[in-house]
Amino acid sequence: MKYRLAIASVLLAWQGPLLYAQDSLRTTQLQNVVVTGQFEPQSIRQSVYQVRTISYAQIVRRGATDLQSVLATELGVRFTNDLALGTSDIRLMGMGGQAVKILLDGVPLLERGESREALNQIDINTVDHIEIVEGPMSVMYGTDALAGVLNIITKKYDGHWNLEARVLEETAGDEYDPFTDKGVHNESVGAHWQRGKWSAGGSVTRNNSGGWNEGHYPSDLPAQPMRWHPKEQWLGMGNVGFSTGKLTLRYRLNYTDETINSLGTYNPRVGQAVDKEYITHRYNHQVQADWNLTERLVYNGVASYQDYSRRTRTVLYDMATGATWLSPGAGTQDETNFSMAMSRGTFLYRLSDRISLQPGYDINLSKGAGDRIDREREINDYAVFATAEFKPTSSLNIRPGVRFIHNSAYDAPPVVPSVNTKFQLSSRLDLRWAYAYGFRSPALRELYFSFHDASHDVYGNENLKAEYSNSFIGSLAWQAYTGNKSQLNSTLAGFYNTFKDQIILATVADPSVPSGRISRYENITKSRTIGTTLDNNYQYGGLQVSLGFSYIGVSDPVKAAEGDLELLWSPEVRTNVAYTWSKPATTVSLYYKYTGKSSNYETVTPEGSTEPITRLATRENFQWADFTVAQRINRMLDLTLGVRNLLDVTTLRNTSLDVGNAHSGGGDVPMSYGRSYFLSLYFHLTK
Repeated sequence: MKYRLAIASVLLAWQGPLLYAQDSLRTTQLQNVVVTGQFEPQSIRQSVYQVRTISYAQIVRRGATDLQSVLATELGVRFTNDLALGTSDIRLMGMGGQAVKILLDGVPLLERGESREALNQIDINTVDHIEIVEGPMSVMYGTDALAGVLNIITKKYDGHWNLEARVLEETAGDEYDPFTDKGVHNESVGAHWQRGKWSAGGSVTRNNSGGWNEGHYPSDLPAQPMRWHPKEQWLGMGNVGFSTGKLTLRYRLNYTDETINSLGTYNPRVGQAVDKEYITHRYNHQVQADWNLTERLVYNGVASYQDYSRRTRTVLYDMATGATWLSPGAGTQDETNFSMAMSRGTFLYRLSDRISLQPGYDINLSKGAGDRIDREREINDYAVFATAEFKPTSSLNIRPGVRFIHNSAYDAPPVVPSVNTKFQLSSRLDLRWAYAYGFRSPALRELYFSFHDASHDVYGNENLKAEYSNSFIGSLAWQAYTGNKSQLNSTLAGFYNTFKDQIILATVADPSVPSGRISRYENITKSRTIGTTLDNNYQYGGLQVSLGFSYIGVSDPVKAAEGDLELLWSPEVRTNVAYTWSKPATTVSLYYKYTGKSSNYETVTPEGSTEPITRLATRENFQWADFTVAQRINRMLDLTLGVRNLLDVTTLRNTSLDVGNAHSGGGDVPMSYGRSYFLSLYFHLTK
């Protein structure tokens, strides 16, 4: 195979000392220090929240081209793939992407719908580390933060100037062409300069994927229409900063240009294929300010303007002549535009060593327009909030908070409260307990969306109510052993959430359409989730081992709509093992995760019947494993190679019969294009 020859040629060319025991890029990240939801940067152990991090070293060792590859083996994290649209969505602790707040350096990312597709439109080459805060964060971050917050922290540089470049080549199953078409191809270049009070930088990244089993010739077209689409993605970033002893100002622009090609199945009756292009443009302007007004008073502010557009272009392709023309069919040509302006600021005032106050404001102005939205619509959200930290003793930290909201589109709750506590039971044992009242406002798409084609009738619902939750979360963290060369810690956690007026995309009978039913966003009266996790981490010298387990139950929307809150349970087991040899320095890593069977109820009408029934559908369990080897060729060049999806998982058996819903889960579930091999070279120079 061509890709095996390419990897072998690089291996034969290795010369010089090899080192990968430490990060190859110096950043300002301090070990085990977090910022999400904190009054100021502090260690994970001191935080009142249950926080976990994915470090820069872990990201580099994965050799990933997107954040999904890094997060997929995390405990309590799952992804679903929509091959019809070429997008993915995240689930956290049993809750869907619409309940997960995605932040980029503390700024929420604009989404066009309930799925969190922006996660795969972040340049992983600019990421320093990832912070995951479990549990509702509605007081601090407002709507959508019911399951938790995922904060992507970008790199900060030392030195007068920095240069870096990366090339990654990966197969798609057994398919590969160098640098373009078949396989996965990532190229990135970046530079950063700093002198005195000023700094500036920028980067450009290209992500190219040839898809899987693509082709226009009948012999090349797959038997099944669902397959991985070719994608061309360009990610650009530019920033400038100014810093004095008391004031720091930063501006950054992120840009995304993405084209996903959906190559349609050949129709021999007419000699044509129907191809679609999904074209996305995203701009994100962000200004941040940190100002130490006095020794006791600090202001942190951020303002952002984001613009997003997604266009669907459908083309008919004549197989005999090669001619193409735009499809005139309903819903085949459209464009949707969204924009969001936001401003958020906090004032931290330290009354004493034991008491701190943090009032703040949060303004979000959202607009949406397009062929699938009933005229231009907007939602404006205004909020003020206040939190405090009380430390009556050195072993007790209590953090209450409240948020007051006014929303232009729905009746906001009069007050959103929360309380987080941390008890240091001993020098090695910490107990955290929290209660939070969470909420999620209806998104523009859920209120005003309208889409119709030959297979789908999807409606928004202007009568939707806001979604509310009462959440309880607790954890017990044990520092079992800490020595010069080794350490062992364990965390046992549990959560219980009840939801009122949860928003779902429901199937509703409607005799006016040919299919006899439509999809419409609806509120369900009650639902709930409950779960427990156990996470263990051990380190001895160059050996790092983590072992975790989760068991999460979720009430099903179909049954919940009938008042039945039966829980459907699913387990997970995860283990990561890494070992670093000192001479010659080599880091070998294995990532493994078992994801248990999942179930859901569905309402279907059996063939030959006119009466719908409710049945239980199941999706089979699966195992995922990645293996990587990371080394340093010299002080400026690192190499990572490995195998993704060692167990060659492609699709999961799914007993669902529901194929009439929008992007339904009927049929087998796509997971990957199979086992793949990758090689990455990373150049970095700091002066």
